[in-house]
Amino acid sequence: MLVVRAIREHDFEGLLALAGMVGSGMTTLKPDRKSVGERVALACASFDERIPVPQRDYVFVMEDAGSGKVVGVCAIKGAVGLDDPFYNYRIGTLVHSSKELKVFSRMDTLYLSNDLTGCAELCSLFLHPDYRVGHNGKLLSKSRFMFIAQFPHLFTEKLIAEMRGYQTPAGRSPFWDSLGHHFFQMEFDRADDLTSLGKKSFIAELMPRHPLYVAYLPQEAQQVIGRVHVDTAPARHLLEQEGMHYEGYVDIFDAGPVLQARVSELRALRESELSVLDTNDTAPAEAVSLICNTSMRDFRVLATQAGPDDGRIGLPDALRQTLGCRAGDTVRSMPLNSRKNPHG
Repeated sequence: MLVVRAIREHDFEGLLALAGMVGSGMTTLKPDRKSVGERVALACASFDERIPVPQRDYVFVMEDAGSGKVVGVCAIKGAVGLDDPFYNYRIGTLVHSSKELKVFSRMDTLYLSNDLTGCAELCSLFLHPDYRVGHNGKLLSKSRFMFIAQFPHLFTEKLIAEMRGYQTPAGRSPFWDSLGHHFFQMEFDRADDLTSLGKKSFIAELMPRHPLYVAYLPQEAQQVIGRVHVDTAPARHLLEQEGMHYEGYVDIFDAGPVLQARVSELRALRESELSVLDTNDTAPAEAVSLICNTSMRDFRVLATQAGPDDGRIGLPDALRQTLGCRAGDTVRSMPLNSRKNPHG
């Protein structure tokens, strides 16, 4: 049985081990003991509600309840860009025309932007390769939407998610090699590491402030703007199922797309519902559901073939214990897959 739950102090080593498996391109999860320790402490303070809402960083781990092993991680930042600048490229259009010459051209441009400052952010999604089977990936990714549905007052109007950008099989970023490398004079992994450690001032110091014409970039770089890493494609699909979409913002290093959505329009806000836990098991449903408790400090989510029936939902003792609930407690449930896409 797998459960996604709020991280606690004793999960430090498990999280550090996962961070060591991630590879380049995910700035929010690096195998650095100091930064991982600080993040665990910040996350625990967030769930304990000991810090202001915009500063919170809700980190969740997926635990194999049988072995106690931490096998996955995901997170929600309360707001981005409030302490350190949050940069993206916004894809815009410049028009050049001459009536005399009968020339009219539209050119895509990249604008260095802080437009997404203050948005809540989904981040740090990673699942151990041995557990990438069945519904595990969906449970891990979509558990965050259950948390948002249970505590919507904690989040800003807009939610974003930066997707890891395309890299070649050899691990090279065509966008970075064609653009960022010329200004930063360092390898992609080095710039990525500096950003993850909070050393972001060099971005503003070195990146050009004027619009950059996309057509000036090599074709290889143009083709990967807004394209995700091959390992990130399933994660993007899951987020799009939940109501997130691409609106022309990309990462300044690898040009990975930034997905966004209004919190009020997320599927979890529309389709999840509260029910009372019953002592009698509910007959197995055809569809798998996500079920979470309503606790902030000990938030837990699992996937099971049980669904609500007339305001009540029955779970066996083992599942109730995994959720940290007893009969009579209130839980929230939602179909694992969107009703519009039952096979997704």
